[in-house]
Formats: sequence, structure tokens, C-alpha cells
Amino acid sequence: YLRVEEDSGLKHEFLDGDIYAMSGGSPDHAAIATTIGRLLGNQLAGRPCRVFSADLRIRVRATGLGTYPDGSVVCGRLELDPEDPKGHTVTNPVLLIEVLSPSTETYDRGKKLEHYRQIASLSEVLLVAYDRRELTVWRRGDDGWSAHPAGPGETATLASIGCALAVDDVYHDPLGGDGAG
Repeated sequence: YLRVEEDSGLKHEFLDGDIYAMSGGSPDHAAIATTIGRLLGNQLAGRPCRVFSADLRIRVRATGLGTYPDGSVVCGRLELDPEDPKGHTVTNPVLLIEVLSPSTETYDRGKKLEHYRQIASLSEVLLVAYDRRELTVWRRGDDGWSAHPAGPGETATLASIGCALAVDDVYHDPLGGDGAG
């Protein structure tokens, strides 16, 4: 998988010995992911956390999943996957971000989320709806994982990194309309 990934111009997801090509997203998908990265990056300036784009590969060591979420945040030192000799795969995100699409929503909300929950360092997963203005923060607590949705006019709190995202700011796009929904 890692050799294929290094030699390919495409991104692939890896699970259970199978390699799956990942398709590109729509302009709205890309704009929303970039907006979230910018908003979080601005809030995290001067703090020991870094925001990463979809170019960073994340590996779930407990399940073997290797994938590229739409965004991630790592606080402190990067822990690199010992199975990746090039050091391009990180195993210790605190926050993962997935901008949903019609073709991936079921997988992202289901099996992929279950994989993500196996990451020991992970505190939150942000799921971003494509068809309506809604952010859902899945947060790890003492009693397991719980969902915290936020809609228009509301703010999603990312407690793990001390940040907040106003739903209207995430979906605002002055050049392409006004985002989803």
C-alpha cells in the first residue's frame, strides 16, 4: 500500500489488505474543508496544536485503516506510523474532520467513524453535512461517544482544542453562493 501510495498521483484508503481509490470532492466540499482549516488555524495560532489538510494520511493502528480525512488537528508532537518508513503517516490526531458527500456519508457516519473511535488520542470527530447547514461533533467522554449537532445560527464547540466554529461561518461562501442548504 505505501509503495503504491508513493508512486501514485491519487490518494488511496487502505483496509484489510485492500486498496481503494479516493475520489476528489466538489468545489463546495473543498471550500468548506479549507474554511474550517482556516478558522481553526486562526484560533490555534500560538498554541501547540497544528491543523492539517486532507494531504495528511492518518492510520488507525488498532484496525489498520489508512485514510485521508478532510482535516485533522494534532496537539504536541506528531507520532508517526512505525510501518511507514517515509514518515508520512500520523497516528495521534486529537480531532478529525470529515466533510460528507452523497457517496460517502453512510460510510463516514458509520464504519469510518467506528474506525476513528479506536484512535487512543482522538477526542472528537467533526462531521460536516453537505446538504444542509449542520456540524455534528462526536465527542469522547467518560461514558463513551456522544453527538453534539449545531445548526444555522449556532456554534459547534470543539472542546478538545478549545475552539468553536460558527455554523454560518463554515458555510458562508461569498463567491459561490451561500453554501449548503
